[in-house]
Amino acid sequence: MRIQVVHCHPLEDSFNGALFRATVDALRGGGHEVVSTDLYREGFQPAMTEGERRTYMGNGYDDSAVAGYVEILRSVDGIVFCYPHWWFSMPAMLKGYVDRVWGPGTAFLYDAKDNHLEPNLRRIRLFGVVTTYGSPWWMVRLFAGNPGRKVMMRGLKPMCAKGASSFWLAHYDMDHSTARSRGAFLDKVKARLASIR
Repeated sequence: MRIQVVHCHPLEDSFNGALFRATVDALRGGGHEVVSTDLYREGFQPAMTEGERRTYMGNGYDDSAVAGYVEILRSVDGIVFCYPHWWFSMPAMLKGYVDRVWGPGTAFLYDAKDNHLEPNLRRIRLFGVVTTYGSPWWMVRLFAGNPGRKVMMRGLKPMCAKGASSFWLAHYDMDHSTARSRGAFLDKVKARLASIR
């Protein structure tokens, strides 16, 4: 498969950076063609422009400023997001990527009859997330209601192929993580990615 790995973390030497490199390496080791997208290193501009917003509510959305990212998204069979959760949400740069790149005409189409959204990334049959949280699992799930997972799995994944396979790999309680817990999670990520065919 041709799989895009979208990474979003300002520090290359962070644990998220290690997860990103492990994800790319594991997928390539499995024989997949990997398109590595490192938003911070590429200087992605997350703020939607006035022109983009004015054209957003229709299938004529002007995505020319992010055309390269749109072209990649339209060409892949799978996508894996690798990023941390900050305040129970994705970093601002990743949110900007979603806002600007997963737009009308690419991620979805507006149906002219009643203006509902029709999924348009039917080529993507694998949707995955490799992520971290500073908080423990119970705070993320029970207290906060898992908002980050809902955005990805109920918002973005439905734009992909019907029945697309998916995975969610999360390391919780990073604020109290250890070399052992991080190593175990890296091994878990590598094993899951090695199973992708």
